[in-house]
Amino acid sequence: MSVREITIDELKLALANGAQLIDVREADEFVSGHVPDAQHVALGTVPESLEIFRSDVDVFVICQAGGRSLRACEYLHDQGITNVVNVIGGTSGWIALGNPVDLGSQQ
Repeated sequence: MSVREITIDELKLALANGAQLIDVREADEFVSGHVPDAQHVALGTVPESLEIFRSDVDVFVICQAGGRSLRACEYLHDQGITNVVNVIGGTSGWIALGNPVDLGSQQ
């Protein structure tokens, strides 16, 4: 089974409808700018954070450009968690399109 992927525009629509977004970049990257309301789970901590990804609805996964989030989604698929969706273009694509960015850590 291949990992599903969405574009930044599709992510925007999903977030407007209350979708969950998880950012798998490192903490310093997350703090320097992330999609509003994204939850931070660094890629290296995904194996011990599986429950965060389990849901009856799609969970969107983002990184800087789409590579690490794809690896996270592939790993999660191997663990039987198939509701994850990779965001093509990542946070850099989000910013490039002029979308809002939050700074600092999540509360």
